[in-house]
Amino acid sequence: MLVTYNLKAFAFAVTVIMTASLLRCVSVVGQLRVGFYAKTCPSAESIIRKVVQDSTADDPKIAAVLLRLQFHDCFVQGCDASILISTEHGEIEAGGNLGVGGFEIVEDAKTQLEGVCPGVVSCADIVALAARDAVLSVQGPFYEVPTGRRDGRISSVSLAENLPEVDDPIDILKSKFNNKGLSDTDLVLLSAGAHTIGLTACFFMQTRLYNFNSSGGSDPAINPELLPQLQAKCPLGGDVNVKIPLDWGSELTFDDQILRNIKNGFGVIASDARLYDDDNTRRIIDSYVGLASADFMADFAGAMVKMGNIDVKTGLEGEIRRDCRRVN
Repeated sequence: MLVTYNLKAFAFAVTVIMTASLLRCVSVVGQLRVGFYAKTCPSAESIIRKVVQDSTADDPKIAAVLLRLQFHDCFVQGCDASILISTEHGEIEAGGNLGVGGFEIVEDAKTQLEGVCPGVVSCADIVALAARDAVLSVQGPFYEVPTGRRDGRISSVSLAENLPEVDDPIDILKSKFNNKGLSDTDLVLLSAGAHTIGLTACFFMQTRLYNFNSSGGSDPAINPELLPQLQAKCPLGGDVNVKIPLDWGSELTFDDQILRNIKNGFGVIASDARLYDDDNTRRIIDSYVGLASADFMADFAGAMVKMGNIDVKTGLEGEIRRDCRRVN
């Protein structure tokens, strides 16, 4: 069933529940600012939103793809759309970027923007705005996105070697996020938020189901009710390209069910389960499970804005690519 919504009404309702401090923090972040294109390309955000709306209406699973795209862009050289550059040995070839997509949607938006505002809107901003609009399309929160990013010129697989991996232990996950200026709370919000929608492939489940910690068995953190269902979907020696939900039972709607799943052993991928291994991240999950869904949504929005400011290029740095797949 396709998700439908009244954009204006929903945006207003979510804005009301977001705290005043969140609204202040998203108005200006670093050298980015909300409404950066108000004079130079006033239709920029509406064009991007329409492209995303059309794409997710055709296939709601695209929302998760666009959200993941921003995450994987920002974790390598900052939020500069370097992941989009098509070049030999580019960062998209990194193992941690396996399955990342959504490029054609960004390119569609860029083509339309170049038709009305040539050389004005960066690919990096399109990625950030498309992720926000994708979240909204599956009943997630609306949040203002500070813009003004410029595009990077370098894309190398060697620079993408430290992406968070599905089988990373919790201390490694915390370290990788902390190195990007993101807290343990951001780790929970961004991981759970990204995984409350979308699918994963059986390829990423093999170790967890059949050789956890080189034991030859499954991860004991998997709820005994879930384990046979996962093994039936992803049998040993079966097709590793088969897709399964990341948020068991709620993969097409942005909600806080993922947190309850993690708490109760129904987290699908290993990195989500590991969030309950650590005292601090466990406490954070438990605190959200006891709150209204609006609290999780508002804080996720704040974490997305924070992530979107990682090592951004502004002013005279970088460029505004005419084609998101190639440097000028």
